[in-house]
Amino acid sequence: MKNFTWAVLLSLLAGAGACAAEVPASLQGLGLRESSTASRDLPGWKKPEKILVHTMFGPQILEPLRAAAPGVELVPVNSVAEAVQAVSGAQAVIGYCEQEIFANADQLRWVQVYFAGVENCVSLPGIKSGILLSNGQRLSSPTIADHTMALTYALVRGIDSYHAEQASANWNPNAATAIRSFGELSGRTMLVVGLGGIGTQVAKRAHALGMRVLATRGSSREGPDYVEYVGLADEAIKLATQADVVVNAAPLTDATRGMFDKEFFAAMKSSAYFVSVGRGPSTVTEDLVAALRSGQIAGAGLDVVDPEPLPRSHPLWSMPRVIITPHVAAMSAETFQRILALVSENLRRYVAGEPLLSVVDIERGY
Repeated sequence: MKNFTWAVLLSLLAGAGACAAEVPASLQGLGLRESSTASRDLPGWKKPEKILVHTMFGPQILEPLRAAAPGVELVPVNSVAEAVQAVSGAQAVIGYCEQEIFANADQLRWVQVYFAGVENCVSLPGIKSGILLSNGQRLSSPTIADHTMALTYALVRGIDSYHAEQASANWNPNAATAIRSFGELSGRTMLVVGLGGIGTQVAKRAHALGMRVLATRGSSREGPDYVEYVGLADEAIKLATQADVVVNAAPLTDATRGMFDKEFFAAMKSSAYFVSVGRGPSTVTEDLVAALRSGQIAGAGLDVVDPEPLPRSHPLWSMPRVIITPHVAAMSAETFQRILALVSENLRRYVAGEPLLSVVDIERGY
């Protein structure tokens, strides 16, 4: 985000500032869910007079938000400490979900976070006291899906191996012997673990490339037509035996924490690749390292790891057939545009007492 120019940010903010009666165009087609309950019908709701805004995108974010909520005092804050000092009298906080803030709040009824991950937020005592929580679920799904396919292609075609040779100016056609055995993605099978926003976008791209797509999800067996089979979460290991590529797109919950473990990797084909873009703690890192070392799996593309950041001495950095990106799969101009559009729209809706988009189920954790 720090590398974005002011000109780009201004352009994105201008696109996010439109106030419309329906979902903004940039948010359509993502499957965002509207709450079944209007904000005005929630306990303790009143038209807000003061709202704290984390200005992580720069102070320009205030312009479209003011347009969405005329007459509401928007207080910019750039740290948790500032938010703690300013939260008294505020009915909402945008961009932060911290217990220290809740402890000092006396009128807080709504928290909007910018991104999808809320595993650290839903466990806070303050958020369980009746505060409405909405997040940025699905906003980065197309971008993360693109990143997933980039990692998949890089592994399948041995780009990582050839790039290592390039660093030594070494013309070595035999650097990636796996490309002779794996072949093409078309006709291969991908297992998407977590058929939510990200998983659905990944499945859509894999199917378009001619892959057979299997998936699991925690809530139901429902899925789009381009997914051949949707299993429940406990079927993941069984389905992994069929997969040439396994994609971790699952949210982090008590049920998914550590699910990609020794047993799971043992079920995978030795020629299969593991691509992780969900949450780092859903994978047992030591078991992944062991599976890679033993040849139990062919390689891994990791945008998320546990711990983060990965220590410089960690073996994953230097292991062959491992590609690591530093939790950047969600980053794109389009993602930031959608974030700003959603926050502006939800602010407009909350002030008007309308149902919000992307309300988090606190008990479920996402």
